[in-house]
Amino acid sequence: MVDPDQVFQSYGRSCNNPSFFEDFYSTFMGKSDDIRNMFAETDMESQRGLLRGGIMWLVMHARGMSDSKIRALGESHSRGNLNIHPSYYGYWLDALIETLHKHDPQFDAQLEQVWRDTLTPSIEMIKDMY
Repeated sequence: MVDPDQVFQSYGRSCNNPSFFEDFYSTFMGKSDDIRNMFAETDMESQRGLLRGGIMWLVMHARGMSDSKIRALGESHSRGNLNIHPSYYGYWLDALIETLHKHDPQFDAQLEQVWRDTLTPSIEMIKDMY
């Protein structure tokens, strides 16, 4: 069963560590040369701030917040803007799970499934806007 509150608490435990977002990008960029190249000219400090907010929007959408922020993410990542191909979102979610596993002392297989089940509907909405 999806319980966005578990995800919200897990995220809080994880992102309190300043290296969480750095570790995420290190893991994510390690997934493929194409992903690493997408960030070659990126201000990573700003990018980490955007990630912090973006994950929170995904979690809050699962907790019942309007989908307006998710739609904005979908639009910004669409073919006509940042051109983030839908195939990268699986890598993104896997990198997030790996990073959560490293930073949340309560992370286990059950919580991983809750994270995946919680974020997937919003990720699918973003992918569908490509």
